[in-house]
Amino acid sequence: MNEEHPNIRILNKFDPANPKTIANLLAEDFVWHYINPELPDVQGDYHGSSGLIDFFKKLAVGTNGSFKVNPLSAFPMGDELVITHVKDTMILDGESMEIEAVVLWCIIDGKIKEAWDIPISHTATFK
Repeated sequence: MNEEHPNIRILNKFDPANPKTIANLLAEDFVWHYINPELPDVQGDYHGSSGLIDFFKKLAVGTNGSFKVNPLSAFPMGDELVITHVKDTMILDGESMEIEAVVLWCIIDGKIKEAWDIPISHTATFK
C-alpha cells in the first residue's frame, strides 16, 4: 500500500477560505508569488498569512466571490517540493471562465515556506 507523502497531507489541510488553517500551516516568513502579467494589479509577492489572505480577497473582489480552486493533481518532488495542477473557475467581467495553473510549493519542517502560483492564461476558456 502506498502511503500519502507528508507534504501532500499538509497541502490537503490548506484552505484559503479559513485564515486559522492558513496560519497553522505557513512558516512565519512565508511568501506567495503570483505570476500573471495579465493581472498586474494582483501579480506580485504576498508575505505571511495576512498577505495570502489579502491575495485571495483581491481575487474574491475581482470575481464577485466566484473564484474557486479545483485541484487536479499533486506530485511530491523530493523532500521539500510539491507541484500541483489546478483548474480555477470564476466569473470575470460577467463571463464564466476556467484557467489552468500550476503551483510549486516549498515545504520545510512541516510548514509551507514559499509558493509560486503560475496561471496558464494562454489556455483560459470562456464559457
